[in-house]
Amino acid sequence: MADPRGFLKVRERELAPKRPVALRLKDWREVVDPADPKLVAKQASRCMDCGVAFCHQGCPLGNLIPEWNDLMFRGREREAIERLHATNNFPEFTGRACPAPCESACVLGINQPAVTIKQIENSIIDQAFANGWVVPMPPSRLTGKTVAVVGSGPAGLAAAQQLTRAGHTVAVYERDEEPGGLLRFGIPDFKLEKSLVARRIEQLKAEGTRFRCGVEIGRDMTWSELRRRYDAVVVATGATVARELTLPGREFAGILPAMTYLGASNRVQSGALSATPFDAAGKHVIVIGGGDTGADCIGTAHRQGAASVTNLAIGKKPSEFRTAGQPWPVHPTLFEVSSSHEEGGERRFLASTVEFVGNDRGEVTGLRVAETEYTDAGRVPKAGTEQLLAADLVLIAMGFTGPEEIEDPAHRIERSPRGAFERDRDYATGLPGVFVAGDAGRGQSLIVWAIAEGRAVAASVDRYLTGGTVLPSPVTAHDRAFA
Repeated sequence: MADPRGFLKVRERELAPKRPVALRLKDWREVVDPADPKLVAKQASRCMDCGVAFCHQGCPLGNLIPEWNDLMFRGREREAIERLHATNNFPEFTGRACPAPCESACVLGINQPAVTIKQIENSIIDQAFANGWVVPMPPSRLTGKTVAVVGSGPAGLAAAQQLTRAGHTVAVYERDEEPGGLLRFGIPDFKLEKSLVARRIEQLKAEGTRFRCGVEIGRDMTWSELRRRYDAVVVATGATVARELTLPGREFAGILPAMTYLGASNRVQSGALSATPFDAAGKHVIVIGGGDTGADCIGTAHRQGAASVTNLAIGKKPSEFRTAGQPWPVHPTLFEVSSSHEEGGERRFLASTVEFVGNDRGEVTGLRVAETEYTDAGRVPKAGTEQLLAADLVLIAMGFTGPEEIEDPAHRIERSPRGAFERDRDYATGLPGVFVAGDAGRGQSLIVWAIAEGRAVAASVDRYLTGGTVLPSPVTAHDRAFA
């Protein structure tokens, strides 16, 4: 611990400034500029090096947070990235797209603002790439075993990298035209620039991981053929089935799932599309759903030049502070203002959609909404509170119900009560040699859990193929966060 009194000397939590709203709405660059190294060192000094570091448990990866905080305070950045990479394959992804349950579990957060763990993590990895410290790590020998990973999101990429480094020959199958999953086609550039995804893919390729894009298992190749070709299969397809809002008028044009909208926008930014068929320019946009995906839609609509953006959430406005039911160190549900919310628009809580309204041409023109009422039967629209909101584009961002079904009866994986693929604590399914990792088995979750499961499933696959493993396994398939 470099400065045992650091948290007493520096009591303020200070983050790098965001670019001005008027400026950042003109482009798709990341909202936050890199933090000044002096600021990072100063904030790292606030880490208490606790006897029991609850941030370790708050992070499913078990990141060695006090260690690399101390190293950043001392100016030993190269050692810091070694400690960070020891537990996290892709800290630039978690540092940008994770809600930081580690900060919620920070012991300092009991009576002071938590350490800026996420910002420090970002600074470590950004400096490492800038200085050329992140290099391919190909295996010294090959085992002769082959593994197919289906899906190239964070879970699939983490599993592939770990297994490749263990000496197995790994091929990643991705139905989209480029690898990355939601990292590439779901999260907007202003939150995660795609050059960061591309450079990690290049690292994996240099290490020996092979990518087969534009190949959908079950359509372009059967599951039987895949299992014949490979000694083991990891299913990491994510929970991509969007939760629907089946109401009168759902058939009107201009109502679509959030990921359809975000995927098209990301393809325009990458040059894969010349224009999006769902452009919000000049339109009155309503986003249904108050989570991160909804916020991504809001920020995207602003950049496309929407005439107005309204965000509807069916529940109550969350508290701005921890409640008695969400004490430290749980990751609480709080009222948050994301960078997208800062950029304008209206947020409405206790808003229940009753029906979609359209014109004679079959286009949506509005939503009929009512105040949400809590009853014994659940949340229902309150009679007599209905009003009509104008809308030319409606985006449904209500989360996901689970992975898409495997249609082949001989290779179908059982479902858990939550709708995810069933697996044992070591990620194995009822099909020999077939494992499931990430949201496909956990259900809709955080990027940090996906990477943790990718690392853990790699250890299970390695053990299955060779009889033992030295790969780390940070979580079991049945672990849950603080609750």
